[in-house]
Amino acid sequence: QVDLVESGGGSVQPGGSLTLDCAASGRTGGVACMAWFRQAPGKEREGIAAIYAANPKPVYSDSVKGRFTLSQDIANPTLQMNMLKPEDTGTYYCAAASRRANCLRLDSINYWGPGTLVDVSS
Repeated sequence: QVDLVESGGGSVQPGGSLTLDCAASGRTGGVACMAWFRQAPGKEREGIAAIYAANPKPVYSDSVKGRFTLSQDIANPTLQMNMLKPEDTGTYYCAAASRRANCLRLDSINYWGPGTLVDVSS
């Protein structure tokens, strides 16, 4: 069992920045990848950034590439979000998978945090 808890969400104006942290505990030694997902109101949950135990270079969805940066530390996957837009509003989830797979896919994830809310508005 792996327990995940997010922190760092909040309200910010367009163009601003936020940093999200994920505290992982439990059997973290068996984690193959860690990821961040988000879910906007009325939309499906989407994977936006992931890092793999076998390769610490992060991967990103097109929607956040160039604006968001995931730390190259699978034990502490901090997500730095810059140049935020209103469409970045949603609940952000830290996630983990115990087997090697595409960690940006919903069906790859075994463990979820409760989520933290990000609101980008003027």
